Amino acid sequence: MNQAIVNISGLRKVYNGKTPVTAVDGIDLNVAPGLIYGLLGPNGAGKTTTISIATTRAIPTAGSVRIDGIDVVAHPAVARRSIGVVPQYNTLDRSCTVTENIYFHCLFFGMNATQAKVRTAQLLEQFRLSDRAAMYPQALSGGLAQRLQIARAIAHHPKVLFLDEPSAGLDPQSRIAMWEAVQALRAEGITVVLTTHYMEEADELCDRLAIIDHGKILVEDTPAVLKASIGGDKIFELRMGDSDTVQLQSRLRELSGVNVVEPIGGGLRVLAKAQDGVLASVVTTASQYGLRDVVTTEPSLETVFIRLTGRDLRE
Repeated sequence: MNQAIVNISGLRKVYNGKTPVTAVDGIDLNVAPGLIYGLLGPNGAGKTTTISIATTRAIPTAGSVRIDGIDVVAHPAVARRSIGVVPQYNTLDRSCTVTENIYFHCLFFGMNATQAKVRTAQLLEQFRLSDRAAMYPQALSGGLAQRLQIARAIAHHPKVLFLDEPSAGLDPQSRIAMWEAVQALRAEGITVVLTTHYMEEADELCDRLAIIDHGKILVEDTPAVLKASIGGDKIFELRMGDSDTVQLQSRLRELSGVNVVEPIGGGLRVLAKAQDGVLASVVTTASQYGLRDVVTTEPSLETVFIRLTGRDLRE
């Protein structure tokens, strides 16, 4: 792996108060240049706090974050030149037009008027905002406003773009357009670090991701490897009656193609290979023990999270 452009080491953040809250609890993370890297986890897992520290908006209790070798705590102003940020909430200047939101950002980061004008025009075209250049942010849809925020965030050519819950509140069509805009940033050599609690978003966008809960990284790899780690190509959730399932579990484990059988609320979960006849064998066997219903799915990142924590990713 190339030398990490984002290096997080021993990161810890405790919010002191009457009852101290540990938001981030010893995170170690390295992101190679050019990746789209995801932090996936439920609300309150520590994702936003991690991003806040990495983008100089919060000070860690312990540990360090380096962006392109620059310590963000020791040299925040220098680090910000390499960072683009799109926070969870809309931060566009409502008193400025679409064009001015980008143009003044360029000036702030040291471009002269001519350079800023050229860069602004380029970004308006790239993010398909040219026909809305004279509009104000409050007149934009949620998807267009998010595209404008991304355009503004990369106007100064940062090496790393941080996106905090980039598709929150977007309709499906706007979400797909946003995904396309983010994926296109690879051509500019921008590394993207995003947080999300949408498993589809993490699966679609991310080259690698870390699943986070309670301020800790539970597992880290590519989406494909994480999904394969649960032990099956197919998942059968069996809804059973009130009968004891201990004997059924034993019989199911003996079936060809079945890898894992585990109890869940109201029945059993069977992880199996994608091979002919395995579903029929599972259903035939379970029917002898009071099978009421069967739901067939494929492994997802949510499945991985449930296996790790025992609870739903959206909780």
